[in-house]
Amino acid sequence: MSMTKNKLSASRVLVVGDVMLDRYWYGAVDRISPEAPVPVVRITHEEERCGGAANVAFNAATLGAQASLLTVVGDDEASHKLEALVAKTGIRTHFGRDADLKTTVKLRVIGRQQQLIRLDFENTPKSEVLATQTASFTRLLAEHDAILFSDYGKGGLAHVSDMIAGARAAGKPIFIDPKGSDYSRYQQATVITPNRAELQQVIGAWTSEDDLHAKVHALRKQLQLDAVLLTRSEEGMTLFDADGHLHVSAQAREVFDVTGAGDTVIATMASLVGAGMTLREAVPLANRAGGIVVGKFGTATVSYEELFA
Repeated sequence: MSMTKNKLSASRVLVVGDVMLDRYWYGAVDRISPEAPVPVVRITHEEERCGGAANVAFNAATLGAQASLLTVVGDDEASHKLEALVAKTGIRTHFGRDADLKTTVKLRVIGRQQQLIRLDFENTPKSEVLATQTASFTRLLAEHDAILFSDYGKGGLAHVSDMIAGARAAGKPIFIDPKGSDYSRYQQATVITPNRAELQQVIGAWTSEDDLHAKVHALRKQLQLDAVLLTRSEEGMTLFDADGHLHVSAQAREVFDVTGAGDTVIATMASLVGAGMTLREAVPLANRAGGIVVGKFGTATVSYEELFA
């Protein structure tokens, strides 16, 4: 099913969640250090990209939807750099700042086309920092067609239940990229999009496809979700809903980098449903978008032209 660019550009997606700044330092590796058995990387250039929920919003924007991003960051160099990066992509930024918070930065050192090390700079907020954004969330809710919660387990979404209740009352479709082993806080969302490893943390291992179906439907009913979309890498993805299930196979292509593929899938789903598609109509397109993005290096995005080519 296709969708006109105009219709998609009218879709307004509000992304709420933990953001991070992805830094890449690229360098030449010519020798091993005399101090320890590690490579010496001579840094030649740097790159900075939107990470976490900011990458999800960037995916929605690249596809052609209108994206807004609600988050809380520190009041540090990384947060200002990130906000400028996000704003440059045309995403509307709603950044709350908390001086006690350290904006999450993931620094990857790349040499000879491979990641040598990743350094994470972060701290967990002492209190629920996004709770301070409730007024902003309530105001933004009315102006958007789909609400997407991007949970990276950094503490920003501990009180997501109140926001879900607000979105549900306003009749908005709610998409959640879940984290952790307790999904009770996602109750009454429209759809959650775990991958295999994430789902296994919650329902345990499954012995067969029938066993998986029984366990997922039980979870769906228990949490009062409209649907669960399980992303299964090379096996494609399966949507479990009140009518049963819909499975779409992965499109065979060279997998270059799976980083951020889940971001692309959920951003595509939210953008298309916000534009008027049903979950079942959106799934094959989200699957296609995920297939395109794994053929690119690093956290990448998909354009309208690529998806509907």
